[in-house]
Amino acid sequence: MAASLDKTLIANPEPGLSGLAIREFFRNPLAVGSAFPASRYLVAHMLAPVDWSRVRCIVEYGPGTGIFTRALLARLPAQARLLAIDTSAAFIDHLRGQTDDQRLIAVTGSADHVLGIMADHGLERADCILSGLPFSTLVPVRAARLMDRSCHALAPDGRFLAYQMRRVVGPLLARRFARVTTGFEWRNIPPCHLYWASEPARI
Repeated sequence: MAASLDKTLIANPEPGLSGLAIREFFRNPLAVGSAFPASRYLVAHMLAPVDWSRVRCIVEYGPGTGIFTRALLARLPAQARLLAIDTSAAFIDHLRGQTDDQRLIAVTGSADHVLGIMADHGLERADCILSGLPFSTLVPVRAARLMDRSCHALAPDGRFLAYQMRRVVGPLLARRFARVTTGFEWRNIPPCHLYWASEPARI
């Protein structure tokens, strides 16, 4: 573990972010996808297929230290909104402290309540949902319920994006979206499976 930690701290130009990610991972490993912040390669690969200029509302599940959050804000139009939901108050406090971007709505809560949280903030439908939640650690019933609620949160032409260490999310997406494209990114610790799903069903 020490060797892996050393590699992460060397590779990450912001060691403070690594420290926060590692602390939260050990505090609740089932809720945090990884102790290692996403690499720039993973971020670029995951976000490349989307025309962000057309996105007006995106929801991010499990923003963690905000690696993807900052990349999304750099790509989104001025009038867009980014709703970031995380069960870790430490992660959300970090996001709020690191950005004064008025497009960001950072909420401490569970993605299970995405529909209620969106309603609370006047958001009707999301054009995109980006998830770093580890579906492999979720109880199957909860994973299915979360995916169903995500489909209801998305616009008819909305997309669900996920980066995962394992492939558990694949069948969940295949049952609920007409189109699912996959990829893989080696240049990350750990390497990740990537999913882009579109045309959500209302189950």
